[in-house]
Amino acid sequence: MTACRFADIGSIFEQAELIKFSFMSTENEEFKHEENSNKDGSNDNSNNESNQGKSEGNSDENSQDDSNMKNEENQDESNSDPSCEEKYAELNDRFLRLYAEFENFRRRSNKERLDVISSANAGLLKDLLPVLDDFERAIINNDQVTDIEIVKEGFALIQNKFKSILDSKGLKEMNAKGEPFDSELHEAIANIPVSEEDQKGKVIDDIEKGYYLNDKVIRFAKVVVGQ
Repeated sequence: MTACRFADIGSIFEQAELIKFSFMSTENEEFKHEENSNKDGSNDNSNNESNQGKSEGNSDENSQDDSNMKNEENQDESNSDPSCEEKYAELNDRFLRLYAEFENFRRRSNKERLDVISSANAGLLKDLLPVLDDFERAIINNDQVTDIEIVKEGFALIQNKFKSILDSKGLKEMNAKGEPFDSELHEAIANIPVSEEDQKGKVIDDIEKGYYLNDKVIRFAKVVVGQ
């Protein structure tokens, strides 16, 4: 009986040791799990803090960059917008340049117009010089000519030559005789009574012929009008 009791007591002690060992191993595992969880939490917190710090730093850098860009844009706008004095100076300079160009154009136009007129007169006079030569030769030859018909023929030739030159320049003779009186073309120097009704208000005679130059009246015809 005593041996059995000792055996029971020994088994009880063994079971107690096993329970103690299992309990201690369970506590160790829970402690390790808590430590790991604490480490993981601390790591997560540190990571979150570092990420938050980085994000805050990035946001600060971005805000600083935005402010720098805005300042640069404001400086560019302030530099690009001219002041009132600069605008006035620019407009005044443009006005002076345009005025100078206009003055040069006006002077050049006047000079060209005078050159055209002078060259036109020079061309006309050059064409009339042969007529002057014919008159000079006719005057010299008339001293030795006894036949008046030859003299008349020579003057008629000179007149025809003179008229042909004027016609080539655009001069045209006005036919006024027998036409109704027109104050735009004719200048009445006398009125005479007429017996025929169809002659009243018409040109009876032209004392001085009128002329056109390129269809423009350059001399009115001096006429006698019937009434």
